[in-house]
Amino acid sequence: MSTVEKEYKGGTQPDAHSVTEPEGHGMGQQESLLDADFIKHPLNRRNVLMTIGIGLNALVGLAIAAPVIGYILGPALRKKGYYKSWVTLGEVSKYPNGQTRLATFVTPYTTPTDGITDNTACWVRRTSETNFQVFAINCAHLGCPVRWFPQSSLFMCPCHGGVYYQDGSRAAGPPERGLFEYKWKIVNGELQINAGQLPTLSNQASVKGSSPCLG
Repeated sequence: MSTVEKEYKGGTQPDAHSVTEPEGHGMGQQESLLDADFIKHPLNRRNVLMTIGIGLNALVGLAIAAPVIGYILGPALRKKGYYKSWVTLGEVSKYPNGQTRLATFVTPYTTPTDGITDNTACWVRRTSETNFQVFAINCAHLGCPVRWFPQSSLFMCPCHGGVYYQDGSRAAGPPERGLFEYKWKIVNGELQINAGQLPTLSNQASVKGSSPCLG
């Protein structure tokens, strides 16, 4: 039995100063005072730092989420019929029979910040009076722009040495397939291509000596 309990049983009122407070009681009281001060003074340092931290976390979250949201909602925000857009490459008379010429067109979907990147190049090969091949300028290996060499009748990639025959089929180098081709048609004497999306494995690719490769 403690001294305080003996004095209390003997009729003596314990002195308030002689009672020892439990360990930690004073600390808890201080925390209560701090919480009360926090509520009364919302602009103290602790609250300001917490607000700044929340704001920074929100900004980081928006920066991470913006590209994902744009990727998901991008197709819905584009112009209606964008993927089915046909663009003209000019009069068919611009492309002599038996020759391959470089042509450019403006992509159907543009934004004000695109600038000259809207201009897309392609190779046009005319095989007869009414037949054409329109190749994407990108190498089927890693997408570098290929060049046409009329002396050897070959397309060559300057990046990794990919080589293609004049009909777009693979000749040598790292590419495993031929050049990708655009669908084309002639309307009112103009050569038009389906430029709503770049040719990929989802479309046909020229492969010499085999059927078209479907993605």
